[in-house]
Amino acid sequence: MLSYRHAFHAGNHADVLKHLVLVQLIRYLGQKEKPFWVIDTHAGAGAYDLDAGYAKKLAEYEGGIGRLWERKDLPAPVADYVDLVRRLNPDGRLRKYPGSPLLAWWTLREQDRLRLFELHGSDVRLLRRNFQDAGKRVVVEGSDGFAGLRALLPPPPRRAVVLIDPPYEEKQDYERVIQTLKDALTRFPGGSYAVWYPQLTRLEARELPQRLKRLPVKDWLHAALHVREPASDGFGMYGSGLFVINPPWTLHDTLAGALPFLAETLCEDAGAGFTLEQQAA
Repeated sequence: MLSYRHAFHAGNHADVLKHLVLVQLIRYLGQKEKPFWVIDTHAGAGAYDLDAGYAKKLAEYEGGIGRLWERKDLPAPVADYVDLVRRLNPDGRLRKYPGSPLLAWWTLREQDRLRLFELHGSDVRLLRRNFQDAGKRVVVEGSDGFAGLRALLPPPPRRAVVLIDPPYEEKQDYERVIQTLKDALTRFPGGSYAVWYPQLTRLEARELPQRLKRLPVKDWLHAALHVREPASDGFGMYGSGLFVINPPWTLHDTLAGALPFLAETLCEDAGAGFTLEQQAA
């Protein structure tokens, strides 16, 4: 049974990292006039209420976007991301959070396209509602993003950012990420692929970054943000990471300025810190 709802975790520290990187990837592609696509394999509902429903129960956003909301000293890429979140909160009160589909949509240009996949029935209905006025530039599919990605590659403009961020509720998701990337890189080796993963004590999560590094690619960047020590009982997510294949050459320096700030601002105990590494051809 599909039970995962991102609304429980909207705006948390993992969203901060994931969405900051996503915005930077899209901004970079937008520097050239040629169109591109953004493909989101696990899009969720698109937007979330923080003061009601699922998000209010855990209030994880308080340790994520909530800690950035009133800061006046944000590094430029963090400020760019927070300014986009403010578009959904025009009165200045943090009550709503945009998911990756809306953040992507707001950073695209008229010639660019957005392709969204979401398998959860309730979330895909909300996603379609959030994009009901977007026209043909956005296509929402109520289907499995792993399988759907295969049919889209290579995209017509031969330029794309692909965000792959499954919930990892099932162990098979880790293997599906690897197999999906192997297939995608055969079909569209020049695409930019951003793979989000949770930092957990479970073996599959700990092994995933090394497995990603062994894929047949020359250029990659790995950024991770951990906000606390792993729990002694092994329960819970203590951080998350983004593994980017074919990253912009500017991304490393951008994150080198942002990650120390985020590690300090979002830390929950002395175990907070970050990882930033890359391989370039």
